[in-house]
Amino acid sequence: MSAIDIRDLIVRRGGRAILDDVSLTIGAGAFVALVGPSGSGKTTLLKSINRLIAADEGAVLIDGRDTAAVPLPVLRHGIGYVIQSIGLFPHLTVAENINLVPKLTGSSEDRAAELLELVSLPAEMAVRYPRELSGGQQQRVGVARALAARPGLMLMDEPFGALDPITREELGRAYRALHGRLGLTTIMVTHDLGEALLLADRIVVLIEGRVRADAAPAALRQSDDPEVRALVETPLAQARRLAAL
Repeated sequence: MSAIDIRDLIVRRGGRAILDDVSLTIGAGAFVALVGPSGSGKTTLLKSINRLIAADEGAVLIDGRDTAAVPLPVLRHGIGYVIQSIGLFPHLTVAENINLVPKLTGSSEDRAAELLELVSLPAEMAVRYPRELSGGQQQRVGVARALAARPGLMLMDEPFGALDPITREELGRAYRALHGRLGLTTIMVTHDLGEALLLADRIVVLIEGRVRADAAPAALRQSDDPEVRALVETPLAQARRLAAL
């Protein structure tokens, strides 16, 4: 697991601050969800951690080390990264996709069978190609690939957003169990506040590039910020209407 320290981060695009002086400290082993309206800066903040987006000002430290001083390949090979579109290479088998990052770091270790078991997929799936898998299976392989280099930090950008509700719920619970079992630090972007409330230990609400709330799920309803309270109340109101059916 890794500890993250984000200090006074500013990212500008076209003269506008996409992230406006964001500071966060995330302890090792935490599961943090980044939520907020579209365009609030959630994905920009996530990508600033592994330097897919370069900050204009401020710093990101992982375990006390400024990421700006770490060579990009070294930085990214040590961070698991899962995205909504999965990004499996269609011309590679499942095993080749999973072993890609270890191979890039010079390792000949084959972790496919081990990691397929970890994400509850049969070992014989290793020889298949992504097109032969369902969406849920592909997403599990994406998680397995992100874990292949034994990262302490996992970044997840809408990892379950393209899945049907039942598969999404199942994979969310499965990943949450892996997070604890493997001792990971997880930062997840999601548009689904219900998902964030159920999975995360801590929720950071971004609105217009600023942190407007940072609290445990149960505490968000007590926020003094009306926009934050409205954001939280939406899934709760939906749940009440469903319960009344």
